Amino acid sequence: MASAFTTGSATAVTRDNLESYIAAAERRVTNPSQGIFGPDSITWRVNRESALFLAAGRAALLQLAHPWVATALDQHSSLLAKPIARFHGTFRVVFTMIFGTAPQAFRAARSLYQMHTRIAGQLPSAVAGYAQNSRYEALQVPALLWVYATLIESAVVAYQCVLPPLNPDELASYYAESKILAGLFGLPPEALPTDWNSFETYVADMCASSALGVSDRSRFMAQHIMTGSGSWIQIPRWYQALTTEWLPPRFRDEFALAFGPAEQVSAQRAQRGIPRIYGKLPAFLRYVGPWQEAQARLANRKPGLLMHRINHFWIGQKFMPFS
Repeated sequence: MASAFTTGSATAVTRDNLESYIAAAERRVTNPSQGIFGPDSITWRVNRESALFLAAGRAALLQLAHPWVATALDQHSSLLAKPIARFHGTFRVVFTMIFGTAPQAFRAARSLYQMHTRIAGQLPSAVAGYAQNSRYEALQVPALLWVYATLIESAVVAYQCVLPPLNPDELASYYAESKILAGLFGLPPEALPTDWNSFETYVADMCASSALGVSDRSRFMAQHIMTGSGSWIQIPRWYQALTTEWLPPRFRDEFALAFGPAEQVSAQRAQRGIPRIYGKLPAFLRYVGPWQEAQARLANRKPGLLMHRINHFWIGQKFMPFS
């Protein structure tokens, strides 16, 4: 039993840690209105695409594969009762960090940290490398790092499903920029893999290790997500199949997800058909609401009703918060 999995107390993020990472990000900002990345960044280019929604289920299930994260979501969130609220909450914070002004991004980071201070508890049962009743805290670095990794990697998976793959230089830039975002999550620089190749190795090693594992409860939660239970949204079968194909085979099995010939054909059809449709989408559908809000801000243009509605889809409200 690896002690780093069960306690992690020495690697918990403090408020002083976070403030030092915010200060480092602030020193990079040349135009606060453009935020911490800006319109010319590859972070904006990747994360503006509404195709990111394609991999939202994948990221969610990979997060549930971490027992700390799954238990925290079960005990401290509305994931089962209000899955759409959970979706909105995640994108509200992440998109504000990416597309908001620099002050908005830093306020979002502090708000996320404050929310995480209230999330702690004990694992109800033994799973993977974790003992029953072992303690978890949302501010422990191993769990934060895994959540960050699922978001960063899944964004690339979705982007490359509908658009030309990023070349090695672009992936290197994307990952280097993502380290700034990691700091706003509270992650120390030394906890991060050094480059994109090291990052991919970290993800692969995690997926093969006892740091991840699926309990009966997390399996139940995953089935809820995959079927849209608790919301008005009926998850299409092709989306379920695509999500399953994008998971490591280990987690298809541990989450008990069907992936027979019918599901494989459905996933393949989706990957062939979606890019053809996606390239023809009008801008107001192709690009996420927070990016459109940022474009209006930089052009000194008042956002319209259509943008408000698109923002409602992505973040559950008219504007990015913390303005």
